Amino acid sequence: MQETFSKPFSKLLVDWERGDKDALNALLPFVYDDLRRMAHRCLQHERANHTIQSTALVHEAYLRLLGANHPDYKNRAHFFGVAAQMMRRILVDHARAHAAEKRGHDFQKLSLDDNIDKAVERSEELVALDDALNNLIKIDEQKARIVELRYFGGLSVEEAAEILGVTPITIKRHWRMTKAWLFGQMQKQ
Repeated sequence: MQETFSKPFSKLLVDWERGDKDALNALLPFVYDDLRRMAHRCLQHERANHTIQSTALVHEAYLRLLGANHPDYKNRAHFFGVAAQMMRRILVDHARAHAAEKRGHDFQKLSLDDNIDKAVERSEELVALDDALNNLIKIDEQKARIVELRYFGGLSVEEAAEILGVTPITIKRHWRMTKAWLFGQMQKQ
């Protein structure tokens, strides 16, 4: 994420929260490229024939980020932390809908090729990951946020550390432990 625009970005957020509609329009150029990179990195973890493209994910996340119930964004890092969370929700909602659609069509048993089988497995994995993350939130919210930022947001260790206000070493340590814990939880499902 670019840091050269931090002060204007924060000022635009404050102005927008005070009702300045022009600030909202001026905000998009500051965030669009970073949101697009986040979406691209996020979708790299998804199945090859995913129906959501990076651009659509960015637009949906941006609309949710700027929706009526947005939090008071403290700064650029906070904004992108929430963006990672929104992208997770969008992808999980999409995966749940995809899985429900597949269950609803069991009566038409078709011979599926490997790519389609893998796509269904990826949707199921994403839903299992979301369920495991929801359990982790109850135990350790910070570790769950690390997963959102790194896996769903595609952020680097340093970027995640900045957003959470911890050192990169802490992020690396928690990331290793959390991946192992999540793997164990997903195996139980």
